[in-house]
Amino acid sequence: MKITRVEAIPFAIPYRKPLRFASGEVRAAEHVLVRVHTDDGVIGIAEAPPRPFTYGETQAGIIEVLDSIFAPQVVGLSLLDREVVHARLARTVGNPAAKSALDMAIWDALGRSLDVSVTELLGGYTDRMRVCHMLGFDEPAAMVAEAERMRATHGITTFKVKVGRRPVSLDTAVVRALREHFGDGVELYVDGNRGWTAAESARAMAEMADLGLLFAEELCPADDVLGRRWLVSRLDVPFIADESAVTPADVTREVLGGSATAISIKTARTGFTRSQRTHHLAEGLGLEVVMGNQIDGQLGSLCTVAFGAAHELTARRAGELSNFLDMSDDLLTEPLRVTDGELAVRPGAGLGAEIDPDKLRRYRQDR
Repeated sequence: MKITRVEAIPFAIPYRKPLRFASGEVRAAEHVLVRVHTDDGVIGIAEAPPRPFTYGETQAGIIEVLDSIFAPQVVGLSLLDREVVHARLARTVGNPAAKSALDMAIWDALGRSLDVSVTELLGGYTDRMRVCHMLGFDEPAAMVAEAERMRATHGITTFKVKVGRRPVSLDTAVVRALREHFGDGVELYVDGNRGWTAAESARAMAEMADLGLLFAEELCPADDVLGRRWLVSRLDVPFIADESAVTPADVTREVLGGSATAISIKTARTGFTRSQRTHHLAEGLGLEVVMGNQIDGQLGSLCTVAFGAAHELTARRAGELSNFLDMSDDLLTEPLRVTDGELAVRPGAGLGAEIDPDKLRRYRQDR
């Protein structure tokens, strides 16, 4: 079970429509497929989604750091040497998506080698999660129509609404329209992607105080230290730290400093190894946890549900598992399906996913 080779393959698949939020816009999934080969002929796979406007990574940068720095550090190691892998990757600053995809591909290869699913290796709590769908910037009627379509087609009843525009009334009107249309039949929460000031966030939350929101996520920048603490102290819903709490150390700082009361775990930026560290810390601190999404494709979403379903804490809430529905195509031989508002863990060893070679040839960008 020794690692013999690491591949980083760029690919691009257009979205059906641009995904818009306070920190940027995405028109195509320009991601990197990561493959880990072993001396037993096993190949583990994962997906790295670069988000330059959030973490500074680009598709080309992910490929370069994997090829020139990370691959030489892990080739020759056993799939069981996960702590060694983690320590070696940690010597390089940043590059969260590149590190995470490599980590998850190793876990996938390990599961395939042992004929055990990744979810079972991680904890095996359940085999599925409820799905939360993200609603991007649009007019109230259009966002209500999209939510209605997601409920009717996929059974989804939890929605995260992207906010952070100015004036704040643009977004509070959308959330109010959703609540008035669906009544108590759906769960709603908001994500500002750091788009508002603390004062604007407080005003927006006051305008939405009667709408029964589950959470508020990253409404204002974390580097507004005093303003953020002031805001969180005024809220009566959990405040999720997302981009501001990537590592366990970040979580500790944000929570003990009074700047957050819940966290988002995204396997696309912390893999399985570091995500599990963050999960255990959150469990010890008594925090709410949601499984977030880095605008992942189907393979990335499969990684998210594999981790989220493995633990009781992360399986409590609906996970952000539906962004792949906005893509025009994908790479898997068997597409993911959201049924009755749930996404199931794939049966079989590892992640239970296989790449369609014809689709990979069509969308890869290095040939």
